[in-house]
Amino acid sequence: MYTLDDYDKKLLRLLQKDNRLTAQALAQMVNLSASAVQRRLAKLRDEKIIEADVAIISPAAAGVGLTCIVDICMQEDGSRTIERFKAEIENCHEVSQCYYVTGTYDLVLIVNTRDMKHYEQFSKKYFMDSPDVLRFYTHVVMDRLKMSYGVYI
Repeated sequence: MYTLDDYDKKLLRLLQKDNRLTAQALAQMVNLSASAVQRRLAKLRDEKIIEADVAIISPAAAGVGLTCIVDICMQEDGSRTIERFKAEIENCHEVSQCYYVTGTYDLVLIVNTRDMKHYEQFSKKYFMDSPDVLRFYTHVVMDRLKMSYGVYI
């Protein structure tokens, strides 16, 4: 396992705020050479510490008018049931996040749809008509107060 030093942590904090910073700009901010920064970033990517370099798109610009948090209880606790459902959700564009959790529910999903009609169609297909889903609870997001993919370092 790769151990992060203070330079790595500084680089990661900066990149989580803006991953378009150049190696030169990062070098100035952390007091290293640009080539040293490039080597470190390559290592962080190779070690899968940096999992992805992505653009975060405005939901409104993408036509997403409704975000829901959905708690799901499965019919059975067996691993085959969970794996089957996870495989079905894996290619579902409306689901941006899916967590297999402990506690009252088995899964928690973040679902983005155009509107309530779209969500209704989605929920019928993936929840109501699924023999694996016992019940589901939908929380409609009224306002996004904070959203971050950053990890505290």
